[in-house]
Amino acid sequence: MPATVHPKLRVAAVQAAPVFLDLDGTIDKTIDLMAQAAGQGVKLIAFPETWVPGYPWWIWLDSPAWGMQFVQRYHDNALVVGSAEFDRIREAARKHNIWVSLGYSEKAAGSLYIAQALIDDQGQAVQTRRKLKPTHVERTVFGEGDGCDLAVVETPIGNIGSLSCWEHLQPLSKYAMYAQNEQIHCGAWPSFSLYRGAAYALGPELNNAASQVYAAEGQCFVVAPCATVSQAMSELMCTDAGKQQMLRVGGGFARIYAPDGSPLGTPLAEDQEGLVIADIDLGMIALSKAAADPSGHYSRPDVTQLLLNKTRREPVVLQRAPEVEGGAFEAIVAASEPAAAAARQQPLVA
Repeated sequence: MPATVHPKLRVAAVQAAPVFLDLDGTIDKTIDLMAQAAGQGVKLIAFPETWVPGYPWWIWLDSPAWGMQFVQRYHDNALVVGSAEFDRIREAARKHNIWVSLGYSEKAAGSLYIAQALIDDQGQAVQTRRKLKPTHVERTVFGEGDGCDLAVVETPIGNIGSLSCWEHLQPLSKYAMYAQNEQIHCGAWPSFSLYRGAAYALGPELNNAASQVYAAEGQCFVVAPCATVSQAMSELMCTDAGKQQMLRVGGGFARIYAPDGSPLGTPLAEDQEGLVIADIDLGMIALSKAAADPSGHYSRPDVTQLLLNKTRREPVVLQRAPEVEGGAFEAIVAASEPAAAAARQQPLVA
């Protein structure tokens, strides 16, 4: 038998600021970054959490009443799956022959969701998912996903999965992904600009460590894009010195990690926009799995097991009367109407 051929490919993690609260402007920038990546031989490019149209930082800076000034604009510039704007990104993926992991704020009817899409190099959306649980004050903006959103997709370039931000601190969600033989993980982050020096848990050291540990625990490659906060974003939201201290300009710490946790690619300065690029070989995964496969030979399902409910949660379930073939149902209804009318005219007999 011939030896198994493991895909080798070049991947990129985006580090940049969106055109904040501007759907079309951010899509233009998205397509430009895709073109830059494709020109450097990149096969998979990953964008940060809520890249389109940017992360709603105001929810961390002041009261909900103060933040209402941004709400309508944020809704109006969120991305609708299947829209003309969404199709622009799909077409660009096809044009540049590149896979895209896109982070975006999804508008669905009257609600918003922290979402990620995986688009193949032919322009087909092979997966869309939502963050299962928005973190802390994110719950004032976004709804929740469900078990369908913990899924790894088998593709010609490897088994690809995605999570957003502090989903990487949820042990059971991570284990659900590991157990699906994930090989390339797209871990999207919004920026590490918030409460620097005051809240270590929100900073780059801990959260990049979460991405690194994910790679070592799951024995997979982790592509971890991270946005930046631009000066224009700061001027819009940080209207006083106190807010400027709470949300710094910069905060970009995009990274790529190998299955043994080692860093790949060349990091950028935190206020620098660009791509962190690395060449990966999925054959490396076997070397790490040989030591500790968390859901395989290194697991103890007789001691601990995970229940993963992938049932799609629907707010409305429609029930309809069964159809009768040949129009017989309609005929029965029509025939019964005169009798029903006559019955209604009869006096009630006890």
